[in-house]
Amino acid sequence: MAAIATSFSAAAAAVARRRSPAHIQLVARRRLPLCTAASAAPAAAAGFSWADALRVASDTGVGDESDLSGYFQKVDICNRGLDKKGQFVEFLVEDQVVGYIHKGFTEHLRDFHDVFTIVSGHNGNSTVGHVTLHPSLRTPEDRTLAIGDVIKGLGELIPGIRNELYPVTSSYGMPVYFSLERAAAPYFGIKAYGVHMNGYIEKDSEKSLWIGKRSDVKQTYPGMLDHLVAGGLPYGIACKENIIKECEEEAGIPRSMSTNATSVGAVSYMDIDGFRYKRDVLFCYDLRLPVDFVPNNEDGEVDSFRLIPVSHAANIIRRTNFFKANCNLVIIDFLFRHG
Repeated sequence: MAAIATSFSAAAAAVARRRSPAHIQLVARRRLPLCTAASAAPAAAAGFSWADALRVASDTGVGDESDLSGYFQKVDICNRGLDKKGQFVEFLVEDQVVGYIHKGFTEHLRDFHDVFTIVSGHNGNSTVGHVTLHPSLRTPEDRTLAIGDVIKGLGELIPGIRNELYPVTSSYGMPVYFSLERAAAPYFGIKAYGVHMNGYIEKDSEKSLWIGKRSDVKQTYPGMLDHLVAGGLPYGIACKENIIKECEEEAGIPRSMSTNATSVGAVSYMDIDGFRYKRDVLFCYDLRLPVDFVPNNEDGEVDSFRLIPVSHAANIIRRTNFFKANCNLVIIDFLFRHG
């Protein structure tokens, strides 16, 4: 899958030159360098209702259709802390960089000297140069168990344990060195992968997106707007198979429909927040659904769904922070690709 790489600024300039309100959605932008921030989960459910979102979406009197600042804001939100990269050191396994760990967080790892080796810098002082694993941990299984015990030992330093393992590699498709608890991924700066799917219909030449509102009791981002289908990519499952699984669990989409989901690229993002360095890659899919299809959540993670015209979804993104941050980026990509 091609990573999104063309300049958002260049696309914006093209739109500005045209100055046509409708043209904002006609700019072809297949490769956009998007980075999204995913900070700690909010303490309470989002303080807005569907009525609030739909009111913002349908307000045509604002006259901001050609104003890109709302999109730029979403991109800016996703680029936090990149000036702090110098506070992190490489995390190496078998001489390959698999992540980045904050120098301050390495102090919490020193007690686990049978698992982690803290290597000093080349100048011979106490500055941390990089972190690696103890040479006795030779197999992925041994590493997974040992680091899992460390995560448990760190307790509340790593909140929101999900009991879901992510594969740790140097890059996608490369050998798996070990598996790591999902909640711990940003503390070790590993690349984590997920899948997001734009589920849409087309009727009378107008496209509409099915949008979900997350459950108010969901552990992360409760009550916020979300894609019809999205989820992390756990160890041992391919992207397409994961989409099919998530389609059934999150929206009641049968395999006979979900197998038609089309891979359209990837969005990558980085976010630094304290000890956390998120380096996520979202594999993006589109699925055109029958006009009479109505989603039904099967796993309790979605409160409800609404079918929203694409132009209205664009209004919500530009004007509010109602969407979960990385969803904004995937939908922006959809807007440019579909027009």
